[in-house]
Formats: sequence, C-alpha cells, structure tokens
Amino acid sequence: MRQLVTEVLVIGAGPAGLSAARSAAGQGADVVLADSNRLSGGQLLKQTHKFFGSTRHGAGMRGMDLARKLTTESEREGVRLLLGVSAVGRFAEGVVLKDGQDRLVLAKAQRYVIAVGASERGIAFPGWTLPGVMTAGAAQTFVNLHRVSIGDHVLVVGSGNVGLLLAYHLRQAGSDVVGIAEARREITGWAVHASKIRRLGIPVFTGVAIEGARGQDRVSEVTFRSSHRRWGGTCRLNVPADAVCLAVGLSPRTQLLQQIGCELAFSAVLGGTVPVHDRCMQTTLPGWYVAGDAAGVEEATVAMEEGQLAGLSAAHGLGYGSSRSYERKKAEILVSLDELRAGPLGGDRKAAKEELCLSRSR
Repeated sequence: MRQLVTEVLVIGAGPAGLSAARSAAGQGADVVLADSNRLSGGQLLKQTHKFFGSTRHGAGMRGMDLARKLTTESEREGVRLLLGVSAVGRFAEGVVLKDGQDRLVLAKAQRYVIAVGASERGIAFPGWTLPGVMTAGAAQTFVNLHRVSIGDHVLVVGSGNVGLLLAYHLRQAGSDVVGIAEARREITGWAVHASKIRRLGIPVFTGVAIEGARGQDRVSEVTFRSSHRRWGGTCRLNVPADAVCLAVGLSPRTQLLQQIGCELAFSAVLGGTVPVHDRCMQTTLPGWYVAGDAAGVEEATVAMEEGQLAGLSAAHGLGYGSSRSYERKKAEILVSLDELRAGPLGGDRKAAKEELCLSRSR
C-alpha cells in the first residue's frame, strides 16, 4: 500500500474543502486535498448562474468559474490535489484512500478537515422508479456538466433554492419546465430566485402532495393532491411530464465522521444528524475538523467561510501563524458567518450552530 504523509489532509474538494486547503496552506502548512471526483469544485461545477452578494464570496461569478478560481488559488498556495480517490475509512495509522482501480493509499496527517458535503434526499411514491424520475443533483450533472437533456417537459418537486435554480438551469438548457410543485403553502427558497422563476413564467404549485407517477417506458404524467383553497378545496392535479426532478432537501454526509468516533447530534434546521463542533470547526475528536454541508446544510458562502476557519484553525494548531493574527482572522470570519446567517431562516441556523458549540464545550 502506497503511503502519503502531510501535515493537513482535507477530504472533499467542494467550496468548503478548497477554502480550507487554501487557508491552511496560506499559513505555511503542507496540505493535501483529496476528492472522489476527477475535477475539484464539488457542487460549484454544476452552477451556471452568477452568484450575488459580496465580492468576498464570488458575487458576479458563475459557480463553475468560482470553482476554477478557488482551485487555482489553492494550487498557488502549494496545495497538492489528489483527485479520483475516495476515503475508505480511518485506521490507527491514518486514513485509507482508494482510487478507481481499487489501489489503496494510506494518508497520514497531523490534522484532518472533513468537507464531504451532503447527500440528496428522495421521496417514495407510486411510480418513483420509472425512468425519468431523478434527484436535482442528477439532473444538474446531466445538464450542466455533460450537456445532456433530461426531458422536453420537466416537473420540479421542491421550491427551495435548489429547486428554483434547477428550474432556471433547465429552462436555459432548452427544456420546458411545466411547473414547480411544493408541499408547503409558500415558496421556501430565496425571493431573488423566486422572482427569476416568476419572470420566466414558470408556474409554482404550492400546498400539493405528490400521489404518483405513471408511464410505460418512462414517466409521462404526475398526479398531485391538494387541499389548498387556491384550488377550490381537495382536488387532484394531473401534470404531463417526461422527467421529474426531486429537490426535496439535503442531509449532511456523516458516515466518515461517525466511523472515526465524532460525537453527533440531531438538528432539523441543519439537515439532520450533524457533527458536534466548536466555533473553530473542531469536532469532539482533537485534530479533526469539519466544514461546509457536512457540518450542517447551509449555503456555499457559509461553506467557504467555515472552510477558511477550519483550515486556519488546523494550521494554527500545528504552530503556524501568531496567536494575535489567528485571533484577528478568526474574529473576522465569525463576524462574516453571523452576517450570512442574518436572515429569518439564517437566524435559525445560527441558533442551531450555537447549540452545537455549547454541547461541544460541556
């Protein structure tokens, strides 16, 4: 088995992992960044729209361009990229990585940052196994990465930010988005994305529950049930569609964190089971840090800030940088995180994160 030795090993090359690797290397640490994909960037590679907000968080850039920028900056700081490898698990000597040909690498590090993101949720209903029914991430992979159309008439289930942006991406790719179906009585994503959908004339059906999908070789029609007064009481809606995309939420990927022995807690606001960690992103296992959606599902901007903080803290734990500089930079990042969580929903996430930090200190 081949061995790899480094000071900081970052697992996951999405926005959080790239930011962590760049931050730790920028302090002088030797850093290896590993990811199971052949390209770094994670979900950013699937984002063809321009980000908004502050310049600090890539405002005005498309997600795929931001992924390239973060990768370039990481390599410029001396980060070694190890792509196409998956983390098998932690053993006494280190973390075992496996490539596509089942060759193993034993990676030994003094500090670890886990930034493996989140997994998509699904829902089961009659006909959910028909060809054409897929998750939002699968649809984005087909359309935005491989330039493959998933259908002529597409229905999106879920009106969160992922569902709204997916509908926008599908329309850009030439598909007719026949509607967005949402179980709640209101659109759950950001108003800026909802406004874009309205301008495109894409209908949004709120307060509906999916009953089933029908079709022969693939899905051809979806039926919803609604008791919303908008539809005149209890009724059924039949929507023709040859593709159905499920954008019904994400859950943090905690399998590796659980396997290495980190304490976990449940937070509905943050997507389910999450690792307990302190304000510096260190888990209950000393030397092991977490960042991004693996630490609780939020936005890419939060993932980048958490990654930067995790990488900074990991490097500081190895003796890099002065204490004064570390405390100043840490304070700046924490202020930025508070600002990003300033909205109504963000406030819930801030409280949930503070609860995790309190449980970590007990």
